[in-house]
Amino acid sequence: MGSLKKAIWLFMGLMLHLGYGQEEEVVLWTPTGKLEWSDFKGKPSNISNAAAITASGITYSFSAKGTKDRMELDFKVDTHFYPDKSWYKTKLANPIILSHEQLHFDISEVYARNFRQILAKTKFTNNAKSEVKEIYRNILRELNDYQNQYDSETNFSRDTVQQLIWNKKIKKALNN
Repeated sequence: MGSLKKAIWLFMGLMLHLGYGQEEEVVLWTPTGKLEWSDFKGKPSNISNAAAITASGITYSFSAKGTKDRMELDFKVDTHFYPDKSWYKTKLANPIILSHEQLHFDISEVYARNFRQILAKTKFTNNAKSEVKEIYRNILRELNDYQNQYDSETNFSRDTVQQLIWNKKIKKALNN
């Protein structure tokens, strides 16, 4: 076999080994779906003091039609939980921490809804792709800040009074 063919087969094998082309497992947010510890499939970090980590986020796609001055978008925005990037420490796992982690996922959905509302109200130009991307970046910044505020104010679920306040706040936001 020629060296070029060997290089191609080696490259293809390496890509398959690294997971090239495989889709990452995700759990789509639903109003009735609740996370369980079995959803957390990542390996716990030895350097983190956290009892658990929830990896969640917002994805979007859209198509555009219209004129140079005014574009109409048909968009889809979803909230995802990423099992392979989420983990917990078995010895520290309890229902309170799981509820705290669920709220991180719920907060991501609140911001997905904010994103949908902004997209629905925005008048896009023929530069819609970059305009949507900028809105998305802003939403992600706000979401990150809000997630950090949540952890800070609840002391990562240790402050039970604040945790109850946040539970009510996010429940209200999801019911609006």
